[in-house]
Amino acid sequence: MAVTLKAEKREDLNKSVTKQIRENGNVPSVVYGKDKETKTISVNSIELVKTVRDEGINAIISLDMEGEQPVNVMLYDYQKDPLRDELIHADFYMVNMAEEMDVDVPLHLEGEASGAKDGGVLQQPLYQLQVRAKPADIPEAITVDVSKLEIGDTISVADLPEATDYEFLDEQDTTIATVVPPDTAESTDEQSDEDAEPELVGASDDEDKE
Repeated sequence: MAVTLKAEKREDLNKSVTKQIRENGNVPSVVYGKDKETKTISVNSIELVKTVRDEGINAIISLDMEGEQPVNVMLYDYQKDPLRDELIHADFYMVNMAEEMDVDVPLHLEGEASGAKDGGVLQQPLYQLQVRAKPADIPEAITVDVSKLEIGDTISVADLPEATDYEFLDEQDTTIATVVPPDTAESTDEQSDEDAEPELVGASDDEDKE
């Protein structure tokens, strides 16, 4: 079931008007979809954040625009001000509830691995899984129990229980979690530090995006 979010039409795209929209606690946004006319709107920042926090990043949102029929959308992308940690723009994608779509779903591990109790180190190389499902069947998250993992054990996509409402698109041998000996973990961490790329200096989000 879709959660309702009120939206206002945004026709004046001047930077001064866009700035005022943000100062009023709203987020300038666009709504688009396959063979659909792109619309410019604004939504309340607090309500949008609350919706995503409560319903998940892949939540179906019913945008309620004055004078128009509500439209089902998903939050496709967003930008934040890196200094103030505030939303400055959002993209919504209109979805067809009868058609399957490919999305990334958060991956959570639960439980304490047996191997970790014996000195091993639990590693999680994957933090999201790609699934294909109709919008209403997209899971909020995929949870995997790692409590039985011993040192040297691995859980891959192939080990996940088959779902009836969606399918996994990642390669079957993709590792989800593994418990490695402590010396192996230390070597991996050292190599990662050596291979890390230097952080870009001066990179920032575009605050003037309409």
